[in-house]
Amino acid sequence: METPIQTAVQTARSTGRTAQRRSNRAFIVFLILWVMLIGAGIAGAKMYSDHLTSTMTADINRQTNIKLTAMQKQYDERLLAVESSYKNEIAALQGKVDALNELLTFTKDNASAKTDNSNKLFTQLSEVKKQLDELKKNLDVLK
Repeated sequence: METPIQTAVQTARSTGRTAQRRSNRAFIVFLILWVMLIGAGIAGAKMYSDHLTSTMTADINRQTNIKLTAMQKQYDERLLAVESSYKNEIAALQGKVDALNELLTFTKDNASAKTDNSNKLFTQLSEVKKQLDELKKNLDVLK
């Protein structure tokens, strides 16, 4: 038979083994929970950084679109101003060209062998005026 000491030693050994097994199980459970918490933290950080990235990207796209729209509007306004300015300048230049064409046509008509009757009439008018002035002088002398 076993002595009470041997029985106590065996009980202590079995209790030690059970305590060691419980300790090992608790450590494993603690390690698994710890790894799960770390994994959840990493997954949460990744999700948050993805959310921030998408939010910032959307904000930057919105701001860029607003600026592009404003620049397009400003460009269109400047283009219209330049276009109207050129149209005004072209109209003024067209007026000058038309006046020059009229002058060239008049000069060409006067330079041709067939002179205009208006020039002859102007010359005759001028001569009649001179004669009228002479007659007035003669009339004044006679008075």
